[in-house]
Amino acid sequence: MDNLSFWETVIHNFDTAADALDLPDSLRERLHHPKRELTVYCLVRMDDGTFKTFQGYRVQHSNLRGYFKGGVRFDPNVNLDEVRALAASMTWKCAVMNLPLGGAKGGVICDPKKMSEQERRLLSMSYGKAIAGIIGPKRDIPAPDVNTGPQEMSWMVEGYSESQGSDEPADAAFTGKPVELGGIEGRDESTGRGCFIVIQEAAKKINLDLVGARVVVQGFGNAGSVIAQLLSDAGARVIAVSDAEAAIYSEKGLNPHTVQTYRAEKGTVEGYPGTETMDRESIWKIPSDILVPAALEHALTAENAPSIQTKIIAEVANGPTTLQADAIFKDKGIVVIPDILANAGGVTVSFFEWGQSREHKYGPLAQKREEVNQNLQHAMERAFAEIWKIHDERNVSLRDAAFLLGVHRVAGVAQNRGKPYALGYNKNALGVDLT
Repeated sequence: MDNLSFWETVIHNFDTAADALDLPDSLRERLHHPKRELTVYCLVRMDDGTFKTFQGYRVQHSNLRGYFKGGVRFDPNVNLDEVRALAASMTWKCAVMNLPLGGAKGGVICDPKKMSEQERRLLSMSYGKAIAGIIGPKRDIPAPDVNTGPQEMSWMVEGYSESQGSDEPADAAFTGKPVELGGIEGRDESTGRGCFIVIQEAAKKINLDLVGARVVVQGFGNAGSVIAQLLSDAGARVIAVSDAEAAIYSEKGLNPHTVQTYRAEKGTVEGYPGTETMDRESIWKIPSDILVPAALEHALTAENAPSIQTKIIAEVANGPTTLQADAIFKDKGIVVIPDILANAGGVTVSFFEWGQSREHKYGPLAQKREEVNQNLQHAMERAFAEIWKIHDERNVSLRDAAFLLGVHRVAGVAQNRGKPYALGYNKNALGVDLT
């Protein structure tokens, strides 16, 4: 099963939950497929005067619980299978967090690292225009993802606004925007902070003291660096991190704050003073207490899983674990915090931002970082407690527990809305009282 695609892996996890919940075949059929898939072609004038076409996608999986929500990534390896899988994962992620949102995702096949700022701006605007017909504040609200951030979101807002031919503010059509343009404080670190919160909760459950705990982070990007910094500030010892170029290791521990500064200057963590540089794959062989895969999907496989020695794996990346690797971790007794919980901080704070943008609460009316972080803490702790209770009472993995919760909530809303394909669902199928 290690050769399953990302989409097939997500469907397998959904089917496992559907079987356990005795989901009606009609509802299963509805959720086996996205509601809509859009392929777009973005024509961009490059700096040398030539024109280049970039292929992109927007997949909307389910809006049973609310408007579609999901990020947009710029990456050379973007493909429809990946975007489809990410959209479905967003459906379950929003349900796990009990947000009134559905799942969507977008992506453009490009290498932003080889593009100038002007080229990225034109591509972002073109993509915003291309998907404008199926998105909007009350339809589908994109956000940042891999290789995109507040700047790209502001450019997409610009492209979307131009396509609408209206002076009406388009702020609520996107989240993850710069604070100055209607964004929300704390969104920049929300994915990493949310993961840190559930790591804290998992550590309590297995009696792991974070002070002195050995931490390895694969993928020292936005989320990975934030997690490393927060864990270090909590007393943990970050002994290894990696990026797209290399991995660095020091048994004495690294200072993630200065590593981040070094990487910003050099473009890589390679060569950070006082560390041993190694190839990226070697990071899996370093014993730890907490392992954070924070890069792309299917990084943990049947090949490297046997080498991994850790107590907690926190999947801040989307879909980093193959089914065979997952089985190996289960046999080893490793606690795996699944992606649809571990990286849900981003969409949770995006939900806060979306609400703030719809009410035009900017400047002195906007939520401050402390309030945002407090609300995020409450939401992540509640979701973790619910998933742990299902895990404990049904004797299933945290991943299975999270999918059970997500699928159950989507099925319940579909039934409440009178969808004919959901009327046969048993509302008591979860068998766990979460009140």
